[in-house]
Amino acid sequence: MVYIAHVRESDKEIQTVSEHLNGVKHLAEVFGGKLGLMHVAGLAGLLHDLGKYTDIFQKYIEQVAFHPDTAEMKRGEVDHSTAGGKLLFSMFHNEKNTPYEKLLTEIVGNAIISHHSNLHDYISPDINSDFLRRVRDKDLDGYSLAVERFFEEVITEKDFKQYVSNALDELMHFMDSSPTQIFFLTKYIFSCLVDADRTDTRQFEEKLREVQDSQNENLFASYYQKLMNKLNSFKKDKSSNEQINKLRQEMSEQCDLFADKPSGIYTLSIPTGGGKTLASLRYALKHAQKFNKQRIIYVVPFTTIIEQNAEEVRTILEDDIHILEHHSNVIDEVEEEDELSDGLITKRERLKLARDNWDSPVIFTTMVQFLNVFYAKGNRNTRRLHNLSHSVLIFDEVQKVPTKSVSLFNEALNFLKKDAHSSILLCTATQPTLEHVNHFLLKNRDGEIVQNLSEVSRAFKRVEVIDRTGKQMNNNQLADWVHTNAESWQSTLVILNTKSVVKELYEALKNSPLPVYHLSTSMCAAHRKDILNEIRELLENKTPFICLTTQLIEAGVDVSFKCVIRSLAGLDSIAQAAGRCNRHGEDDVQDVYVIDHVDEKLSKLKEIKTGKEITGNVLARYKKKADEYDKSLLSQTAMDEYFQHYYKKMEADLNYYIPKVEKDMTKLLMTTRRESDYFKAYEKKYKTKFPLALTGSYKTAADHFQVIDQQTTSVIVPYGEGKEIIAKLNSVERIEDLSKLLKQAQQYTVNLYSQALRQLKQDNAIVPHLEGMIYELRENWYSEDYGVDLKGEGEMGFMSF
Repeated sequence: MVYIAHVRESDKEIQTVSEHLNGVKHLAEVFGGKLGLMHVAGLAGLLHDLGKYTDIFQKYIEQVAFHPDTAEMKRGEVDHSTAGGKLLFSMFHNEKNTPYEKLLTEIVGNAIISHHSNLHDYISPDINSDFLRRVRDKDLDGYSLAVERFFEEVITEKDFKQYVSNALDELMHFMDSSPTQIFFLTKYIFSCLVDADRTDTRQFEEKLREVQDSQNENLFASYYQKLMNKLNSFKKDKSSNEQINKLRQEMSEQCDLFADKPSGIYTLSIPTGGGKTLASLRYALKHAQKFNKQRIIYVVPFTTIIEQNAEEVRTILEDDIHILEHHSNVIDEVEEEDELSDGLITKRERLKLARDNWDSPVIFTTMVQFLNVFYAKGNRNTRRLHNLSHSVLIFDEVQKVPTKSVSLFNEALNFLKKDAHSSILLCTATQPTLEHVNHFLLKNRDGEIVQNLSEVSRAFKRVEVIDRTGKQMNNNQLADWVHTNAESWQSTLVILNTKSVVKELYEALKNSPLPVYHLSTSMCAAHRKDILNEIRELLENKTPFICLTTQLIEAGVDVSFKCVIRSLAGLDSIAQAAGRCNRHGEDDVQDVYVIDHVDEKLSKLKEIKTGKEITGNVLARYKKKADEYDKSLLSQTAMDEYFQHYYKKMEADLNYYIPKVEKDMTKLLMTTRRESDYFKAYEKKYKTKFPLALTGSYKTAADHFQVIDQQTTSVIVPYGEGKEIIAKLNSVERIEDLSKLLKQAQQYTVNLYSQALRQLKQDNAIVPHLEGMIYELRENWYSEDYGVDLKGEGEMGFMSF
């Protein structure tokens, strides 16, 4: 008898269970082998769909694939994920088994039973074990017969036991038994399984040959030569002998020399305008070649700067193919425990398979996406994790790590350094003191690449920070001040803390005789890019104008204004705002004004409010003892003082507290049995010894994790090519074409908070596509001035000022 795993919808071709299990096993072995865990990951692949050997699944797949009109069973009705975990548990988690056999069973078993949902809780807040419910307690129709068929068709029981023995050897060699490491190990094995499963399924669906793990050594060598050609061309410029350009060259060369050091966590504190992007790329390309790294990943705080950085790198490396920009997940996936991808590969399944797994040689992504890989629910995030190993990760503007995620960020980086053979570069002119918190970052000693940092900072001084916070200012006063002085200031940038006050200020100034521009995260990336291009043209022509925005412009956007006004916030934000003034030293020292804006409502913006208070204290001390700060409010001394006070004040918020379960996320994921309240409560509740080694609440943590305070949904907006992309997404069939379109669609999406999305749905402003997995915004709800317009009064005409 032929046992079916998948049926290709296009031609009804069959992939057998044996073919699929062996295909996924092989891919998982390749992915797991990167950490010396070939058999551990392969074991998950070998067992993950064992449940498809049951008669009930075979009856089900026969019905839905070949007789859908008369099918009695619904999709997702048959559990095929539990059987593999159950077999492992029954064979290797008994009293006679060793602690490592039990640990292997718990780690691999959780990955198996979760490969269509999220990793399960070993103990949940309601003091139950979802893991035990699945692998020990659940009765499965036809389970014994499925196991018999598995040992007949896939692997003999003797060979299977030997395979498990090999996995145990790997696990014992890898482990240091810390709960933190076990969490990341489990996520890594889960990532290997999910990506292997989806990759094998895609290969069958698309009739593709086997895809080997990428080897990018030759590509990186070519990139390095192109970069060096570009850097050498700078030396021929007449200005190359100027002090600033000499310093840029020196810092770039220091990055090159530093690349010969072993992988670790290092800092690159190049001042604004010091050539940070190319210097960090130089380090990454050389280090990747020397230490056989597989990819280079740039992680930036905001989507607004991905396009700029990626375009700069793409132009120098002369490559449009191998550089991925990953802004956001365009598809809205409802995460639920089901058996989707259960055999019949529909259009919905092809969309899932089309999601990128970060196997490109060079990737640009956001901090949100990076943290989601480790901590968010949804297999679309987790499948990327294994591709972070053996990589060079460059965190641009690292001070923007969300405060509540600081501990989680540090632990993820520690895993990548210690266990995943990756090298990490923390880039910013305002380095945060991440090594001085409870879950501290394992920075390398003497890990700063730039030598004589104080001297370099003085040489790069471009601005004078002028404290105007003595008297608060409202929007009317600010508008009058800007209106009166903008002509003499020439190009003027105003950065405020909330979108609402920026919008009000724009309304007050938009009829000014000078051009007035508004930038907002309510605009899609393509829209902001077009506005920034116009702004750069005005800057080049030295035409006076005004630009109003929030902090989105602060991190890495390469624009240089004559004057900047910044509403009081964290000292790092003020320093980043100052980086948009006289950025390239075109003029003598220019002014950056710090004001205290009275109209901003910060009660729900705790990070900004706290940063504002601490900066106010630093300003007061600076007035009295400027010498202690090297006579610069933006010195590293001032920044260290600011961050140490900030993290101390926010100490209770660094571990991602979850109010609903009254626990820090770090405790849900990384606590020992001895420390676990849930472990003690379980033994008290059931009056029996808890049978598992692990006590983590992985599913609970993932269910409550979101990097930004409110959940957002990506909506494709009617700007530029947005409408055309929607039309193509509705008609395209091939997974490869879907993948390309989803990447293009990122440029035309806006992330909406749930409240805004609800309002737009009520107003019939949202059009769902592809079974509600992709959303489109109707035209009247998108404005040229503001982006998404909740009032439905948007107009898209030509830019006019």
